[in-house]
Amino acid sequence: MNDGARPEDCQTVVSALHLERVYGCTQARARMWAPHLDAACWHYGIVTPARVSAFLAQIGHESGRLRYTREIWGPTPAQRRYEGRVDLGNVEPGDGKRFMGRGLIQLTGRANYARMSEALGVDLIARPDLLETAQYASLSAGEFWRWIDGNALADGGLFDTITRRINGGQNGRADRVALHVRAIEIMEA
Repeated sequence: MNDGARPEDCQTVVSALHLERVYGCTQARARMWAPHLDAACWHYGIVTPARVSAFLAQIGHESGRLRYTREIWGPTPAQRRYEGRVDLGNVEPGDGKRFMGRGLIQLTGRANYARMSEALGVDLIARPDLLETAQYASLSAGEFWRWIDGNALADGGLFDTITRRINGGQNGRADRVALHVRAIEIMEA
């Protein structure tokens, strides 16, 4: 990791044009996200084509191509089960919904919010909505990537392992792989 700033003599790792081409998103959305994602990539060492491609594929799937930074709440039966889940640290009434999935990689549960708070130096327990902002959604995705050792896995070509560590399985695998292939084409061009 470095201090989060792109060195003056280095190129942008993630540009708005990259995001437009990988995700097919609007120019406005790409411009909003690009500086935050670029800063997160520099901060967390996500700077090689292999790393950036894997990272963009995973966050692209998890966020609906940068459309969602908060879990769509039903609540579904699975979401109802967040309440009282000690393994997620949801020990107070209302924690299930309060600490729903947020960020580009859907961080879930009081315990994970507390861990992320410490890592980012911001109180996400008091302000969970901060993970819905471009700045903290991007930084939290980079930090989560660090937690799962995403750089080493991407360097080793272990994309399915990255998916399992993010998702717990292979949900959305076809979309993640399609985004990965597209990102590789764009990042290596």
